[in-house]
Amino acid sequence: MPFAPYSEPAANQIYGLLFCDAPNLLVNLGDHYPALFAKAPDEAALRAMAENANLEGRIRALAYGRLRELGKSVEARILLGAVIEVALDAGLDVLGAYCEGGVRYINATGKISIFEGANHPVSNEARALLAASQNVVNRIGPWDKPRLAPPSLGRVRMSFIVSDGLYFGEGRMEDLARDQLGGAVINAATQLLLAITSLTQRN
Repeated sequence: MPFAPYSEPAANQIYGLLFCDAPNLLVNLGDHYPALFAKAPDEAALRAMAENANLEGRIRALAYGRLRELGKSVEARILLGAVIEVALDAGLDVLGAYCEGGVRYINATGKISIFEGANHPVSNEARALLAASQNVVNRIGPWDKPRLAPPSLGRVRMSFIVSDGLYFGEGRMEDLARDQLGGAVINAATQLLLAITSLTQRN
């Protein structure tokens, strides 16, 4: 596991899974496992998995990643997920939303909230975050180096899990909020976080 920002191992595992770049952490791959990890990969099977809009975004991201490792061409700028990290005094707040509807939130204390499927209580806010994120992806390019350590105190990082690799932007909250594209992502992430917090406070 490359990074461990939390004291609880479970939170660190969920954190590692958010970015779809640590396949050894994934469980429940089921029938997808052989195609993803075959010693002699079947390009057609990988491509069918990558392009299947009904699959979980993180599984599709693994398939796209495998195709890239094999030197195969992939369509660019297909957004599969967005991960927003905010480094606070209390710890790291992280919010992830994926193209099939899944949402993961780890607050600064390491408490985890998970929503699955396409019609859960915060699905509208999740879709809004992905729409704002796609606008950013359409304007920037992929990062060609290993994923960075979590942002330092006072910084916000927006990571986008995309068919052709990891895209990201980072800065101070006030600077990103003033940016037209980055501000839309921050606003959508805030609305999603407020919706999650409202639900968890009721339970």
